[in-house]
Order: sequence, then C-alpha cells, then structure tokens
Amino acid sequence: MRDIVSCLSENAVNVSPSSLIPCSTTNPCIITPSSSSIIVAPSTQNSTSTIYTLKHLLITVTWCNQGLTITFNHQDPPPFRLNTNSRFFPKKKGSKTLQIQSSNLEILWDLSNAKYQTGPEPLQAFYLLIILDSELGLALGDNADEAVSKRFGSNFKASYPLARMVSKREHCSGTTLYTTKARFCDTGTCHDVAIRCSVEREGEGSSLKSPILSVCIDKKTVTRVKRLQWNFRGNQTIFVDGLLVDLMWDVHDWFFSSNPSCGGYAVFMFRTRSGMDSRLWLEEKGVHKDKERVEFSLLIYACKTS
Repeated sequence: MRDIVSCLSENAVNVSPSSLIPCSTTNPCIITPSSSSIIVAPSTQNSTSTIYTLKHLLITVTWCNQGLTITFNHQDPPPFRLNTNSRFFPKKKGSKTLQIQSSNLEILWDLSNAKYQTGPEPLQAFYLLIILDSELGLALGDNADEAVSKRFGSNFKASYPLARMVSKREHCSGTTLYTTKARFCDTGTCHDVAIRCSVEREGEGSSLKSPILSVCIDKKTVTRVKRLQWNFRGNQTIFVDGLLVDLMWDVHDWFFSSNPSCGGYAVFMFRTRSGMDSRLWLEEKGVHKDKERVEFSLLIYACKTS
C-alpha cells in the first residue's frame, strides 16, 4: 500500500468531527461516471473473516455461504470446515477436538436454528465456543451464555471471551452502497457504518454533476469526498469512541477498471491508533509500538457489479 501514500496531498490527513451532516441511505445512487444516478439497493455481503488473539494463537473465523471455517495461526488447509448447506448430513451441531502447538482445543457449535439475513454470518439463535486447554477462549452468538452454563456449570462467572478481536475483513458485491456494523474497541459500542457513493451537483445552480463519497457512522457523516474520480485514493482521520481512527479509501477500479463488465473492486480500511501517536498507520513500519495496546482494523472489499 506504499503507493497510496504518494497519492496524498499535504492536507489529505485531518480530523473530522463525528457530528456533521446527517447521512441518509434513502435513495442511494450507484456511481457511473458517464451516466445519471440510479436508485439501487445495498450491496450483498459475500463473506466475513474475523481475527482474534488468544494467548499464543491467532484465530480466524470465516463465514461464507452460510458455511464456517476456522484456522489457527493461518494454517493451510484450515483444520475446521463446516458446510451447513450440504445436501447430505449437514452437521449443524456438534463438537470437535484439535491439538495446535501442544495446546488442546475444543470447538462446540450449534447452527441448527440459526437465523440469517442477506449475509453469510448468522445473526440469531446460534453459538460457537472455542475452549483452549479447558479454559473458555471465545464465545460467539446469542445462545452462547446457555452453552457456557451447560459446559462449565451455572456458577461459571469468568469474564469471557478471553480472545480479543483485532481485525475483520468483509467482501461484498453489488452496488456502491455498503452497510455494516463495527466495534472499534473492547469497551466501545457497536456502530452502524455506511459507505455511500452518489452523483450530486457540484454547486447550487450548477448543471455539472460529479461522484461524491460519503462515509457515515451512526447516520452521521464523518467523511465526504467530492470529485471522487480525481480523489479516488486518500485517507482521513476521524474520532470514534474517543479513539483516533484512520480511514483509507481506494476506489480507482470503480472508474478505471480494465474489465468494464466486472466494475472493479474498491477497498476501504478503518484502523485505530493511539491518541498519543500522531503518525499515520501507513507510516508506522519499523516504529516501536506498545505491545499491550491492541489495535483494530476493518477492511472492506467492495465489488461493483451493477
């Protein structure tokens, strides 16, 4: 990503207040540089991958096509795969034991009544537990409390999950409107994140139109980039839950894709950094960091197919 830095001007980095123009996803527009706006629906989420740290392990939980894959320390092939859409013997509930780097792991899951919307990740009526050396390491799902009580007893009061989320990667396809949810720190709240591109007039009374990128958190615009066809790469710094969050965008292929039928991928990244550190995360290579501080990043790949 070093080439992105070279595209930025000296004033490309600034802190935007979190309470600017309200953002509405009503009548969202797909950007087509040579055509007028078209009302469209939000993009469809195709897959999500979340990385957690747990002692000496990096745990990657991936949901794709309502299936589940879990890897430890980036093992290839993944030691755990679950295809809930299999026509023959879909194992939507069960347990599996593994041994990773002299540690005993147990995975327990129940997706038999899981509720989905448009994405691959279940939203309700499921649980996923990962137990490391007889200790609860990760608990996901709204039914996790009940599953933990059955496994460890009703008096179990450990402050779980012990694993900490460090990054999340999402792939989506469809239009240039994308919505998701993100928690930028362990003690923060879950925020609604919306990325929207629309074609708007360049000024009052002007007949000229240009694409504009709006990034909203909890329906408040935190970043607004005009003339996006010229500012297709860049970054800004925003405040979320009292944290500095670097936001990077690269929508070059939405305008200049070598394959017009595909529409190209855009990339958006949110990454937290210490309030005492004024450096861009893109410039932090080789800089000593506080090992106790866990940063979080959200990476979104958005493919425009319509």
